[in-house]
Amino acid sequence: MACYLTKKLINNYLLKRSFQINFISTCDANVDMKNINSPIEVLKNRIKNGQLIEDEYQMRVVQNLQNVYDDINGYKPEKPSFLNKLIGKEKKKKKPPKGLYLYGAVGGGKTMLMDLFYDCCKIEKKERVHFHSFMLDVHSKIHQVKKTIKRDYSSTKLQPFDPIPPVADMIIEKSWLLCFDEFQVTDVADAMILKRLFTELFNRGIIVVATSNRAPDDLYKSGLQRGNFIPFIQVLKDYCSVVSLDSGIDYRLKIGQGKNRCYFIKGQDPDDSVDTIFKYLCSMENDTIRPKTLTIKGRNVSFNKTCGQVIDATFQELCDRPLGASDYLEMSQAFHTIIIRDVPQLNLRLKSQARRFITLIDTLYDNKVRVVISAVGPFNKLFIAEGDSEYTDEKRMLMDDLAICHGSDNHNSNIFTGEEELFAFDRTVSRLSEMQTKEYWDQWEHHR
Repeated sequence: MACYLTKKLINNYLLKRSFQINFISTCDANVDMKNINSPIEVLKNRIKNGQLIEDEYQMRVVQNLQNVYDDINGYKPEKPSFLNKLIGKEKKKKKPPKGLYLYGAVGGGKTMLMDLFYDCCKIEKKERVHFHSFMLDVHSKIHQVKKTIKRDYSSTKLQPFDPIPPVADMIIEKSWLLCFDEFQVTDVADAMILKRLFTELFNRGIIVVATSNRAPDDLYKSGLQRGNFIPFIQVLKDYCSVVSLDSGIDYRLKIGQGKNRCYFIKGQDPDDSVDTIFKYLCSMENDTIRPKTLTIKGRNVSFNKTCGQVIDATFQELCDRPLGASDYLEMSQAFHTIIIRDVPQLNLRLKSQARRFITLIDTLYDNKVRVVISAVGPFNKLFIAEGDSEYTDEKRMLMDDLAICHGSDNHNSNIFTGEEELFAFDRTVSRLSEMQTKEYWDQWEHHR
């Protein structure tokens, strides 16, 4: 099998000539940004310069983003006056400008348009974050707030405390414009707090712009106890205009159809292809090949084979262990290139590993980390809806804890069927395609 990623291609990625090109293009982009301010102007300029092709669906969406951009120009959330807080009286606040919830099929340009909007907004208190990472941070803040509660243990009376309002205060103190990439709800703990959390955030004047592969009404589809989640959908619609971007084109697949690949199929490619790439990348690092341990939120996560900012890891190391988005985020800060070896055929029996792989690729893509992969088959056939997940002891315990009976609605929840993983893997396939291109690899220097 042919080795698609040649030494010549790696040279193009990593040597000084590539760095200089990136530096020049970055400077040009900065010049453009000084003269062009609004989302529509930036998009038109990129089309004019040949960076993007004109797409009528994207033009319609950018008009909606332009409306949000205009509406929040000069806007700041109102703060309650000290006197009103002192007497416990809250004056009626004006409803903030509406944000935008943008959904559609993978690869249509949703993230690109949101990032374009985000870069145009000259706002100090803004944040662009993957939604899964945001919710992990919310749970961490809830835990932090709960530790500060002082309870009277001598009293037998109930001492209720809601940590959501102080958490909302912490969030808006840092940012009032929140741009979420990949807004999806798969976790029952997230689903149960979203209405309370976002009601508090919207009441404080926060603006949300989000991208998603799902329409609002399809969020947390077939999720456990979805009836408790449904009121959140209306809250989201009340504060965000809902717009679809579905041109039927996956631009990631279009740009990923070249010869330059960094994805290898075992049994078809020479076994030493990935070894050659690793050795070459190591030659560019000022380090030796050695194990490395990352300390992540008080835990040590060790890897067997690293060299500087390059890691050569197996699927087992990355996805068989109980790692999550925070671990993968830390890896994306520590390494600029990650080799993932021996990716198996993923199915419903490996649902937990598949979910981690999806989160891993999402995190690496979001942080422009370079990826080299060896797998048992093509990336568009890695996850199949076969091997119906058996009733393991873990699943039976969960069903017992939640009083779920066979044949009930919750018995068909996506936590058991793998429906959410099947849906999300379309995004993974699309992103893996783009991550093989020279254009994607060249992004690292600009991102850094």
